[in-house]
Amino acid sequence: MKAKNRLLKRIVMHMVMLAGSMGGCLPAAAQTVQPPTLAPVTVSSKANRDPVEKSYRKMIRGMDLFEAQRSMSPNAILQFRLLPRRRETDMNSIELEVIGSNTAFTVPVTLEHTFVMERSQAAYDENAQVTPNRKKQSMTWRTDIRTPGLPPNTRRLGDLRLECRVGLEAGLVSGSGSIVNRISSALFDTPAYCDKPAPQYLFFADRPLFSVTLVSGYRREILSLDKLYAAASDDPKLKDDLPDCDCEVLIDRTYFLPLGDRSWPDDALVEFEYMDGP
Repeated sequence: MKAKNRLLKRIVMHMVMLAGSMGGCLPAAAQTVQPPTLAPVTVSSKANRDPVEKSYRKMIRGMDLFEAQRSMSPNAILQFRLLPRRRETDMNSIELEVIGSNTAFTVPVTLEHTFVMERSQAAYDENAQVTPNRKKQSMTWRTDIRTPGLPPNTRRLGDLRLECRVGLEAGLVSGSGSIVNRISSALFDTPAYCDKPAPQYLFFADRPLFSVTLVSGYRREILSLDKLYAAASDDPKLKDDLPDCDCEVLIDRTYFLPLGDRSWPDDALVEFEYMDGP
């Protein structure tokens, strides 16, 4: 009997020591399990703390407007374009995401810095943001509506009229300061602003401009100098305000058009003569 008791004690001691070496693997009723503490997770584009982002809902509303008014550009497609706003902005390898509270997906960006937006009801309901991995004030946004098959160095006026309307509906234009107040004080209200005879909506050409000409049949009209370069070429005070305009580094590509002048039909062409041309 004594031998049995000693053997039983040794077995019990062995089990206690084994339990201690395994981190106290006692029955669930005999221990209190603390849930692990997890670090908070923040969804963002490459941990960008100050992103240049746009509202997904507004961009979808812009797409809806394009579909509703595409008779102005019956053969065109709608894209969005990213443009530099600072000389040091790296426009290569931009990664663009749509980020909501529970929804997130990547938007492919082409080598020409354009993209087509995917429709997502979940992202719309969550009021998602369209966020590139670039900081605020480093880029600007525009619509890009182009009828295929046009002659080189030309755009179609109806396409550009619709670009203005869709761009305002999508909330793409941003800026502050006196130059913006001067050239676009009414810009951010409604797309109806684009119907004014001479709206101050900034378009960007593909390269630095020498001249812009409107052409419809035998009618030709060269835009005056104050319709080019954000109307800032001869005013030193305006040059000081350029950092507040999203045209800062592309000012030599900017031009205004008489969008609301219906004596120019939608099929009128806008011809560009570039600084680097013959």
